[in-house]
Amino acid sequence: MSIQQRLTRFGTVTEFDEPIGLGVLTDSDGAEHPFHCTAIADGTRDIAVGAEVSFRLAPGRGGRREAVDLRNR
Repeated sequence: MSIQQRLTRFGTVTEFDEPIGLGVLTDSDGAEHPFHCTAIADGTRDIAVGAEVSFRLAPGRGGRREAVDLRNR
């Protein structure tokens, strides 16, 4: 198993505000992680609430960890 695969997490988009591009997803452990629309891997800048995704965590704005590389499952 690669490092990339070990760092991949899974969750569900629980909030997404399309006009400002900010959202929140909840991982399989119940933790919430913010994300920006630029973190959506396919480049669409839009994702549905309720979408099941894979993602990684990375340092983000203001020093907090954010979800990145969001991909629909």
